Amino acid sequence: MPQEPTGAKRPVEPAQDDVEMFLAEQKQLEAHRHDLIKDLLRQKEAAIKVFDEKLAKLGYDGDHASKRSHHKDTDKKAPE
Repeated sequence: MPQEPTGAKRPVEPAQDDVEMFLAEQKQLEAHRHDLIKDLLRQKEAAIKVFDEKLAKLGYDGDHASKRSHHKDTDKKAPE
């Protein structure tokens, strides 16, 4: 049976430090990502509010649907 060389083996501590450093970096990136998402949602909410205010100034009433339709009115008689 071949035996492993009896040289200096890699200590466990540096690998553990690398893992901890990687996990800390991932946690930091995830926190930054969540902050960006929160900021984007705030911007979206503000933009919707501004848009709704502009619609209100134009007299749009969101409670009543528009009477326009792309369907042709079948009740009208065709020209003879």
